[in-house]
Amino acid sequence: MSCLLSIALGVVGSGSCAAATDRESHIEHIPAAAAKSPVNPLAKRLELYEQMSAFTGIPWYRLAAIDQYERTITKARPKTREQLGEWISIFVSESKWVGDLNPDTHDQIPSSIRWFSGIGKDGNGDGVASRNNDIDLLYSIADHLMKYGAAEDDYAIGLWHYYHNTRAVQRIRQFSLIYAAFGKLDLFDHAFPVPVGTNYSYKGTWGTRRSWGGYRIHEGTDIFANHGVSVRSTCYGIVEIKGWNPYGGWRLGIRDLNNIYHYYAHLSGYDKSLQVGSIVHPGQVVGWVGSSGYGKPGTQGKFPPHLHYGVYRDRGLVEWSFDPYPLLRQWEGAERRQKRSKS
Repeated sequence: MSCLLSIALGVVGSGSCAAATDRESHIEHIPAAAAKSPVNPLAKRLELYEQMSAFTGIPWYRLAAIDQYERTITKARPKTREQLGEWISIFVSESKWVGDLNPDTHDQIPSSIRWFSGIGKDGNGDGVASRNNDIDLLYSIADHLMKYGAAEDDYAIGLWHYYHNTRAVQRIRQFSLIYAAFGKLDLFDHAFPVPVGTNYSYKGTWGTRRSWGGYRIHEGTDIFANHGVSVRSTCYGIVEIKGWNPYGGWRLGIRDLNNIYHYYAHLSGYDKSLQVGSIVHPGQVVGWVGSSGYGKPGTQGKFPPHLHYGVYRDRGLVEWSFDPYPLLRQWEGAERRQKRSKS
């Protein structure tokens, strides 16, 4: 089947089929001539996902979700991880690639790697299983997933057996749902959390001290606005948390494809269509400014109405807060420029 696919893609001659019978199934790179023109990274990645999907039957958005999750973890932990492929960001350690008991940590022989139960596979049919090859990386992960089945629950089981981390499984499934909902990779636009042009004010307050409920730092930026002003999603993402929190009152948490958690607190209410698992886009109304919080469910009015907006980056096992103020200024400025250009 791999040989037929390679011929269909126009990258392997029919004379190569006999030699390919002893190799693992593979997908070849696109012709080298195409690489001479400027390449859109998202378009290239989508092309790789779709080729692998056509060959393995795994939906492209599931492959994209794994790759994007790996990309975010490498960005969060650059000292312990590296970009292995040119376009694909899946990171596999040497020991996991070649097998824990393999004495050759740089082994690239598929049969040897298989003998030591490594996950490395030859995806492009060159007889080498390389950690630095996009097709080999993507096919190795796809091959692992294929062992568990095609259903959504099977996908989750396959992820668990690979990562042994419930947080990773949750994130990847969330990313998969976002990609599936919009049908594309270019999902990184942003919007300011309240309508630009309305009456609001804010300044950088991240890290200042808070005393209610014990001394702690302020993990966000307060945007003061009138009660009932619309609160909007700043990103493409998925609703991860919705409900009451003693500190944040009626709050909402949205996860985006950069693995950043966007936290909206002190709301007066939510858009009724939103539930945990709802997919949202930039500028979509998710709730309204209020003054809820600092007490039991329903507590209101202990401070002026405002939106507390925070952002948290996932490192794989823990999350940490960072200052959203520069992002808010950037998104606000972009939206004002867009309004001016339209007018």
